[in-house]
Amino acid sequence: MGTYVVSGSASGMGRAVAERLVAAGHSVIGVDIKDADVVADLSTAAARHAAADAVLDRCGGVLDGAVLAAGLGPIPGRDDTIVQVNYFGVVDLLIALRPALARAGAAKVVVVASNSTTVTPAVPRRAVRALLNGDPAKALRAVRWFGKRSAPMSYAATKIAVSRWVRRHAVTREWAGAGIRLNALAPGAVMTPLLSEQLSNPAEAKAINAFPVPVGGYGDAGHLADWMVFMLSDAAEFLCGSVIFVDGGSDAYFRSESWPAPVPAGQLPRYALRFLADRRARRRFG
Repeated sequence: MGTYVVSGSASGMGRAVAERLVAAGHSVIGVDIKDADVVADLSTAAARHAAADAVLDRCGGVLDGAVLAAGLGPIPGRDDTIVQVNYFGVVDLLIALRPALARAGAAKVVVVASNSTTVTPAVPRRAVRALLNGDPAKALRAVRWFGKRSAPMSYAATKIAVSRWVRRHAVTREWAGAGIRLNALAPGAVMTPLLSEQLSNPAEAKAINAFPVPVGGYGDAGHLADWMVFMLSDAAEFLCGSVIFVDGGSDAYFRSESWPAPVPAGQLPRYALRFLADRRARRRFG
């Protein structure tokens, strides 16, 4: 049996996956703003560092896996908190916990992303770039240009940025080369307390209910947790840097012809040369 950390463990998908892991006999270290083993407000850097230290103390410096499920929805007036929790609350924790994951030898990590990464129009690229460059102030300036629509832009920008962070780092020596499988799950509208809060606002409820979901209805937190448990299992050993959409078909509805997309001509040789020039990568994967 393994030891796993789950952020956002007090409710929604985080709670569902924590319960499944415990039922399977694993040890789970829950992180949340309340009702958790490690109580932490992930909206501040100091609290994120303290949370990571507390997790490392509880796990003895070795983690078999992690689920980063803590996050806020596109709630008006909370742009700064959305940016801090949804992006830095994932990245800062993972960077701090990476050595403990590497010590396990075959750890699995699941980051909860969102289908907002592909179905939200006009998300400012400069906000995504700013997050990836570690500049939350610049990201906030970019999304606040949208006025009353800044919250959806903040939310989508954080989920795009964290998904790209996963894909960039998943294939590196520090992650794949250390035996850590880093992937993301992109849900659609899943019935959680976060979605319930949005549905309590008539205007938001109207927009949510009008959004195309080919299979109809909302996702179930338990079903998404089942996906996460699979992504933490030995069966996911060959899964690396993937963003898996479990969204009732919304992404396919909007992007049926745009994905998969081939690598543009001229880029593949550069990638191949970089890979072949990396002696460590050759030893690991050759």
